[in-house]
Amino acid sequence: MDIQGRPIERIPEGGNLELIEEIRLTVAGTAAGTVIDMAKLGLDAMVVCAVGDDEKADFIIHTFEKFGVDTRHAKRIKGVSSSATILAIRPNGDRPAMHVLGSSQHFMVDESAYDDIGACTYIHMGGNGLLKSFDGEPTVRFLKAMKERGCIITYDLIGPSDQTMDMIRDCLMYVDYFMPSMEEAEFLSGRKDPKDIADFFLDLGVGTCIFKWGSKGSFIANKDGYRRVPAFKVNVVDTTGCGDAYCGGFIRGLKEGWPIEDACRFATAASGLVATGLGSDAGIVDFASTVEFMENAEVLEG
Repeated sequence: MDIQGRPIERIPEGGNLELIEEIRLTVAGTAAGTVIDMAKLGLDAMVVCAVGDDEKADFIIHTFEKFGVDTRHAKRIKGVSSSATILAIRPNGDRPAMHVLGSSQHFMVDESAYDDIGACTYIHMGGNGLLKSFDGEPTVRFLKAMKERGCIITYDLIGPSDQTMDMIRDCLMYVDYFMPSMEEAEFLSGRKDPKDIADFFLDLGVGTCIFKWGSKGSFIANKDGYRRVPAFKVNVVDTTGCGDAYCGGFIRGLKEGWPIEDACRFATAASGLVATGLGSDAGIVDFASTVEFMENAEVLEG
């Protein structure tokens, strides 16, 4: 759960009060935020996650169900708090964050659930690095099992550290679409040029690299070469969840059978809409209005 407030220029001194314009609670993150956006964009979606045993869990599960997300594999972990973040949104859209790891550290997927989960067409993996029990070999085992069941796997990251590359290296051979930010990919690869960065991951077995690139849009690399999909011009309010919306929009585009560049354009539209409001699902209403935005929005060159 994200608790967000805007606009915040400073934290009041002592116990003083500062009035702001808006506060929201949202379900967010590289998996939960993405699945909410996919549901809003018209996909049948299932979430596989761990929540705690608290009021935040009630809110998270209720929000999933409100948007029609299948929660049969959302586990409640007794005696722990749900993972949550406080975000102070600055006037320019930046979002310094304070996070409690909570239930995400206890997340696991029982092998007895593999067949049920593997019946999905797409598996989006998000959160490695903050999933203490699932990081490493359990993730590799899960992704391998999903590929054996014919799933298409998209993969995002959050907050990579010096240990992340060693942790995910064996996962990448099972990943069809690797979707970190350009900054994360640069950090993990130790390279600077986008083509060299992409080659690093392609050599490890990734099918296609799609690097989210902020105002530059996104960068695609696979056996067919390298290309950039530009961003759309929007009035930025809050960048929380833009990358998660990109992943959700991309999967929706794939489900339509679009070429990869068109799926990335739709992903860019979803991401741009989220930036226009507060919260990780702001701006996205449904599939049709997102297509309309994609077809009419001004391209941001750069």
